[in-house]
Amino acid sequence: MSRIAIPALSSATGATAEVYDQIRKIAGGKVPNLFAALGHLAPRQLAAVLNAEGAVAAGTLSKHDLEIIKLAASAQTGCDYCVAAHSLLGKLAGLPADALRAIRAGQPSGDAKRDALAHFVRQIVRTSGTLSQDEFDAIRAAGYTDVQLAEISLVIALVFFTNTFNRINDTDVDFPAVQ
Repeated sequence: MSRIAIPALSSATGATAEVYDQIRKIAGGKVPNLFAALGHLAPRQLAAVLNAEGAVAAGTLSKHDLEIIKLAASAQTGCDYCVAAHSLLGKLAGLPADALRAIRAGQPSGDAKRDALAHFVRQIVRTSGTLSQDEFDAIRAAGYTDVQLAEISLVIALVFFTNTFNRINDTDVDFPAVQ
């Protein structure tokens, strides 16, 4: 059970009700537990996160890339909520089940570009962003541009925020469990 009690979504008013409506439009009528908690506690900050997510989605990274980044970072930080969410979202984006399992386990998936991205993200998270020249050269050699490196940084920052909040709250996982 989550540590922070959230009132019924139907009782939301003001900025909280507005951000819940925004989420329902994005998430097919649902408000996932993470967003319910953040919307209740910090609706303006959640709206800012959603706007940043929109900017990332409009960027140059593919949906596959975005889900690889989010899943690799979440697995590295140990956020079971985000691992479950991004495993499902990765599947919906078309990533193969065996690739998702490999990313969660920190193992090669058999796709060089996907593996380079997942490795890079794990390295960023593991070292708080400290990279060797070899690590930088490897992600560039995999085909990622300077613009995409900036976008990758923002995606990691956004998922790190949700990972951290979920770990603080022990948010109830409302996505399918992963094996």
